[in-house]
Amino acid sequence: MKRLPFRGDVLSRIAMFVLGIMVLASLLPLVVTSLDPTETVGPRLSSPSGEWWFGTDNLGRSILARVLEGIRTTLLISLAAVIVSTILAIIIAIVATLSRGVVDQLVVRAADIFFAFPAVLLAILVSTIVGSGSQAAILAIIFITLPLMVRAIRAASLGVADRDFITSSWVGGASTVRLAVVHILPNIAGVVVVQATYAASIAMLTEGALSFLGFGVQAPTASLGSLVQEGNLYLTIAPWFTLIPGAVLALAILSVNLLGDGLRDRLDPRAARSLT
Repeated sequence: MKRLPFRGDVLSRIAMFVLGIMVLASLLPLVVTSLDPTETVGPRLSSPSGEWWFGTDNLGRSILARVLEGIRTTLLISLAAVIVSTILAIIIAIVATLSRGVVDQLVVRAADIFFAFPAVLLAILVSTIVGSGSQAAILAIIFITLPLMVRAIRAASLGVADRDFITSSWVGGASTVRLAVVHILPNIAGVVVVQATYAASIAMLTEGALSFLGFGVQAPTASLGSLVQEGNLYLTIAPWFTLIPGAVLALAILSVNLLGDGLRDRLDPRAARSLT
């Protein structure tokens, strides 16, 4: 009988279910014409009802359709940034581990410097340099998550590199690429997956903050952060305009964090026990 994922971990299974529902729901506007996020469907700032489940925005557009588009935008930006950040972190961390010496110290010091910057200020700085938009959000997320992932993956790589089978392979004439790909990478895959999951929650939070401040996704495209910013102007008369996308963003971040905890417990039980 096939074992269920996260068996015995109710919170992680709920988080995985919630994220799955969000992903599927975010695809509905692509196939359901009535969920067009740019179409005016009713009066401005209408409250939630049977006709408009989440109400309408300041232009009479369906907030439900806008939120679904926002989920898709936020997830795509976060996923793209985390994939790039993970690949770069793996390369940098393993190169630093195998090189040691000056290269390793340079990587560590560079990571410390970027890590010292407040995340939001660093994101605003990147957006100011490259300009507002989705690309700015992706670059900002990479700059914020990369130092965290490099430090974690480097620590895991050092633990593997000091093992006897690595030394034997090195003495036996194994190339640096073979050591990295065949021996080190498979043994740190669990750490990579867990760190990538946590980086995804940071990515969504960063994208939301940038879009809220006007440096991220620009209209007419919607993200969860930009929807919170749009509704902030009408908070006293139409609180659902802000509260609904804000709650969805918070739920998505919470679900990713819970999923990360479940993956950590499953892939690295020793780390889970050390935290208790």
